[in-house]
Amino acid sequence: MVKWVYGFGGGKAEGKADMKNLLGGKGANLAEMANLGLPVPPGFTITTEVCTYFYANGETYPKELAAQVDAALDQIGKLTNKGFGDTSNPLLVSVRSGARASMPGMMDTVLNLGLNDETVEALAAKSGDRRFAYDSYRRFITMYSDVVLGIEHHLFEDILAEHKDANGYNLDTELTAEDWQHLVGLYKQKVQDESGKAFPQDPKEQLWGAIGAVFGSWMNARAKTYRRLHNIPESWGTAVNVQAMVFGNMGDDSATGVAFTRNPSTGDKSLYGEFLINAQGEDVVAGIRTPQEITEAARKEAGSDKPSLESAMPEAFKELTQIYGKLEKHYRDMQDLEFTIEQGKLWMLQTRSGKRTAKAALKIAVELASEGLISQEEAVLRIDPASLDQLLHPTIDPKAERKVIATGLPASPGAASGEIVFSSEDAEELKAKGRKVILVRVETSPEDIHGMHAAEGILTTRGGMTSHAAVVARGMGKPCVSGAGSIRIDYAAKTMSVAGHTLKEGDTVTIDGSTGQVLQGQVRMIEPELSGEFGTLMTWADKVRKLGVRANADTPADARTALKFGAEGIGLCRTEHMFFEADRILAVREMILADTEKARRAALAKILPMQRGDFTELFEIMQGLPVTIRLLDPPLHEFLPHGEAEIAEVAASLGTSPQKIKNRAAELAEFNPMLGFRGCRIAIAYPEIAEMQARAIFEAAADAGKKTGKPVVPEVMVPLIATRAEFDLVKARIDEMAAQVSKEKGVTLEYQVGTMIELPRASLMADKIAEGEGGAEFFSFGTNDLTQTCFGISRDDAAGFLATYTARGILAVDPFVSIDRDGVGELVRIGVERGRKVRPNLKVGICGEHGGDPASVAFCHEVKLDYVSCSPFRTPIARLAAAQAALGKEVASQA
Repeated sequence: MVKWVYGFGGGKAEGKADMKNLLGGKGANLAEMANLGLPVPPGFTITTEVCTYFYANGETYPKELAAQVDAALDQIGKLTNKGFGDTSNPLLVSVRSGARASMPGMMDTVLNLGLNDETVEALAAKSGDRRFAYDSYRRFITMYSDVVLGIEHHLFEDILAEHKDANGYNLDTELTAEDWQHLVGLYKQKVQDESGKAFPQDPKEQLWGAIGAVFGSWMNARAKTYRRLHNIPESWGTAVNVQAMVFGNMGDDSATGVAFTRNPSTGDKSLYGEFLINAQGEDVVAGIRTPQEITEAARKEAGSDKPSLESAMPEAFKELTQIYGKLEKHYRDMQDLEFTIEQGKLWMLQTRSGKRTAKAALKIAVELASEGLISQEEAVLRIDPASLDQLLHPTIDPKAERKVIATGLPASPGAASGEIVFSSEDAEELKAKGRKVILVRVETSPEDIHGMHAAEGILTTRGGMTSHAAVVARGMGKPCVSGAGSIRIDYAAKTMSVAGHTLKEGDTVTIDGSTGQVLQGQVRMIEPELSGEFGTLMTWADKVRKLGVRANADTPADARTALKFGAEGIGLCRTEHMFFEADRILAVREMILADTEKARRAALAKILPMQRGDFTELFEIMQGLPVTIRLLDPPLHEFLPHGEAEIAEVAASLGTSPQKIKNRAAELAEFNPMLGFRGCRIAIAYPEIAEMQARAIFEAAADAGKKTGKPVVPEVMVPLIATRAEFDLVKARIDEMAAQVSKEKGVTLEYQVGTMIELPRASLMADKIAEGEGGAEFFSFGTNDLTQTCFGISRDDAAGFLATYTARGILAVDPFVSIDRDGVGELVRIGVERGRKVRPNLKVGICGEHGGDPASVAFCHEVKLDYVSCSPFRTPIARLAAAQAALGKEVASQA
């Protein structure tokens, strides 16, 4: 016969800690505490397999379940000397959910189950406290009606509020036994009025109603949302825990509380938590009464005049302290505890690994390793790499007041305040004057790069988590809120309107890129603080990882940030970002508008010293570390001005006609620029552009090598090839420039020429592209574009439907956030295998957004790439994820 029910209590249990899949987290931990001999009220767990059966069989139960539940109830009765439904000494129980993964507050709980019009009198007589008995009964009616009968909680709260007002009461504790008895009658009448049925009096009916409600709550809206956000499979199901009630509301020698074995905000090793005297568990979290501190030290720090648990109940406090030390040592992690003290006797209701901030997680993991409770490798595995984002950016002070005016998508973490500006030109102008700005746009495009660079943060009303604004902002380490659709922007009037409020240019807003909130005014910030534990854990991670970690860096500031966060080189320098700078965009436009090669070369000659200066500085900062520089990639039309006023201004600066600019823009216009005249196609049509960039790279390498005394070996990357012929044509120009510069400078230049694999055909032809003496010496997979070309989806236009695809399960995760292993990943795998078949020492990395996604990093480790490259601010995330991959941790794709 299948065992559906596992009992615990009396110093032993049928289950244990490693049965979490079957008993859920709460049930497994209750069993483990019972086996450890801790004071746990007896009870039983109905397994997660019953939940699976329940949904697979039309919300019915296995036929053996009822008998097993009855037997388990009898066992609780023996251990407590009480009877379920007994009218002289009644056993009351709590019914709680308990999924395999902790889902705090997501599912339903019922306390004091077993009370009815007869057992409440027995409880009053047995306890000698009529007020306590009827207080417990009214609590049960409220919870049961809400959870099981679907009668909303506030209806009972309204009755209570009216009664308190009529009698001049402020606190629930002022109500007498007679008050509660009167209210119980009113509550039962409300149930009759709302449901058309009397409140159930049969304890067995009550129990099965509550069990059904807990299983039902596995599929409620908030539980579904929580599972989606935390990647918890629906198939796991929940267990149901039925446990003998112990009462924290039996007078001033009773209490209930929640405690952490270490501070969940800071990680400090001290008992942290709250409790209430003469209360039940829900009172602590409901906020009806102000909880008291557990320790004297915490009470003094809070300036509270109410006694701590340490002073009010010293014996119970002493026992709790001993138990918390025992549990932390046993579980080898910080624990989140729930306890009740019934007439001086301590009972443990729950233990689980406690939720904590990233800062606390680092401190706790490092200290547990230092204490010898866990190994350094285990400490590395304990930290969620994505959570490190909390530590690397300024955040809003949790104590600061938030006046939220709109909410969008949390597209890039961190927070920033500044004056609203609506154009990149204004952003740059105000930045030059020392002002801080937030760039507000309907959506951004590549020509906004200078404004995004100048702004403290970016806010867009359109676009998703992988829109241009989101991707570029993450790369720059700037906060971004995208897709704030409730905001209306009027560029002409220079205003933004939301919910009846209008803000104009110059007004201050704050954006929180970690929550997606837009706040009015300037809000107090907390600067990031990389503690000693951060450095320690990163050192441990670097010891075990196999993957190299580089950064995408286009500016000296990026490069310095990358080094600060532990990058081992630059995996992608996008030269076009340098073209957009205000002091050189004019020369770039002159080059694009040139009618002849001679005129183009003349314009390029103006850009050459600027590019050389950029590369020299990058090489000097990186001190001999590898630097991969991509030749010009985006379509040329992106560099041209838009709008009559800007066209007229540029025409005047260049001494040409506005019409010529319009004509050239029309010539370069494309239906789908993503698949058009860009990448190596520009270098083939206008080889002088590639020549200028190659010369700038090699002259910079020679100059930086002399200055630093360290050999500089630039990696020159040809973008967007589909054929070996394209690569050969561009490489010939690069090699020619290298030879010329070597001769002119009198130095021998070392360099590598490779390509960015962004097209499916390039992956399939990888062996042809890499073979032979003149083949590509390295591959860097540009997985953003490879995803676009593999799926036929434009990243910038995908926000409108990708959310629908992931919600409906068509795609498990947004493929621009986490690599699509089956399709895009297979193309990467093919490219690596075919490339290394003909060139065994082929260096291979990726340099798209995926380089900073933990699940994608795990995939890169699996297919034996040499390195990943990501935003400078995500290098610690990649370092930690690479270490966890090396230690064998399986990482689910993060939605």
